[in-house]
Amino acid sequence: MHIDQALLERLAKLSMLEIQEPQLQEHLEEILVFMDALNSLDLDNTPPLAQPPTALRADTPHPQPSIAPDILSHAPNTQEGFFIVPKILG
Repeated sequence: MHIDQALLERLAKLSMLEIQEPQLQEHLEEILVFMDALNSLDLDNTPPLAQPPTALRADTPHPQPSIAPDILSHAPNTQEGFFIVPKILG
């Protein structure tokens, strides 16, 4: 696929970007050549890659009742364990 000026202008319009880089057309063509090379690879006998599952730590709660009061002590306005903030909607 060849990227001409008309296609570049169309891409700029669709993406709502102002394209000012003069070498962008060349860069996009290089990317397309690379993609064509990847598409031409014969992968019929290649097994899919499988990644081993990531070892996760146990999700166990660690209650720390002192955290909430400590955090709330830094707020400018609290009431009954909640932050009080200005109303911003309707």
